[in-house]
Amino acid sequence: MNLLITRHDKIGDFVVTLPLFKAIKEQYPDVKITALVSKVNYKFAKDIYFIDDVILYNTNDLDKTLEDIKGKNFDASISAYIDTKLGKILYKSGIKKRVSPATKLAQFFFNKKVIQRRSKAKKTEWQYNLDLAKKLFPDIKLDFTQPLLNIKEKKEKRVIFHAGSGGSTDGNLKIDDYINLARSIKDSGFEIVFSFGPDDEKIKEYIETNVDFKALIYESKVTLFDFARYIATSYLFVSTSTGPMHLAGATNSKTLSFFGNSLFASSKRWATVSEEKNQNNFMINKDYTKDDYLEIETKLKEILIYE
Repeated sequence: MNLLITRHDKIGDFVVTLPLFKAIKEQYPDVKITALVSKVNYKFAKDIYFIDDVILYNTNDLDKTLEDIKGKNFDASISAYIDTKLGKILYKSGIKKRVSPATKLAQFFFNKKVIQRRSKAKKTEWQYNLDLAKKLFPDIKLDFTQPLLNIKEKKEKRVIFHAGSGGSTDGNLKIDDYINLARSIKDSGFEIVFSFGPDDEKIKEYIETNVDFKALIYESKVTLFDFARYIATSYLFVSTSTGPMHLAGATNSKTLSFFGNSLFASSKRWATVSEEKNQNNFMINKDYTKDDYLEIETKLKEILIYE
């Protein structure tokens, strides 16, 4: 089978679709799997060994995207996230079997639909994505080998704090509290790192100005796979529910993560792909209290004590 799997949105959204790719490739190795992804994930997808080919979802030239898809002669597609533009492209491409969640008006462009009701958060996002495989592979086991991204490199005594979110979270600590968390372990023997993405310049400037203890500033200008490798060689990754958190989960790294205090935004839906023993998840309100912060600080210290 020549299969197209599509997820054309943000970093974390693509990462939680990777179990779908990996489960199919491990159990049906003769299936050729191509990913259709947004620009931010294009190079990352090319670096993942269980993805055979990658097509760019070019928002500036959707006609080119359609031609690229047509040229591959796909037997089937699975779309983990859909909208009308994607639906039209896949319909026009001539792919005979087009799988998607039964959601939004865009579902009418697909002929194999799965009722999921993801907003009820009865499963995590990555489990919902994995379920879609059943439409094409009825006998598939909804499982894959951990870690999702197998980066076998030595762990360092390093804690990474990533305060930015790219606007993709409903629950996060104040920047000052990231600094306070890091300050609370400044004598722990762990290297303290503050990491930043390309949109975090203002946060970076604030932290550089206000940190009064030894800490490394890590501005991620490397590829997403190399950033995942840096996280994988660290002991703990502290962040809100955002793309880098999901990179940490993909490497089965320990995480201390903050989620919005609602069912849709909670870890019940957006938890990482990692083993549960490596997850330390907190649901917090935007007006969280000092006691809420202290509970998080206590958990941070407990995680490091057992190192």
